[in-house]
Amino acid sequence: MDEILVDWDEFRATRTQLGAAFVRILGYFREDGTKSVAAIEEAMRARDARGLVMPAHTLKSEARQFGAERLGALTEDIEMFARHCVEAQVSPEEYLPRVVNLRALFEETLAALEREANPLVQRKPVGFGRAVGY
Repeated sequence: MDEILVDWDEFRATRTQLGAAFVRILGYFREDGTKSVAAIEEAMRARDARGLVMPAHTLKSEARQFGAERLGALTEDIEMFARHCVEAQVSPEEYLPRVVNLRALFEETLAALEREANPLVQRKPVGFGRAVGY
């Protein structure tokens, strides 16, 4: 996919709009997204196109709220294909490779969002004030 991982302007706009609730909402994205990815994987294992639609739709919407363009595009693609499969009454197994890539993309995206949301978490003390040898 050619999309950028995260549209940081969109991310910052959402952070500004949500204010103090931003970190809590990002936490919900982590929880809901993890559940959506698992539901998509399970539906694919069961070759259940109908079961792909709602978790893909949910994850698409939540991802785009944070500017997660690549994740939003992949989940929209899965959702639209699943809807087609439901209408045509065919198995969604053709999309197995996309679903296989979904978890890694979700985790990469979430890590980037969380890093940007709280860059201090990623910083380690330089050592100032620590005794030598400890």
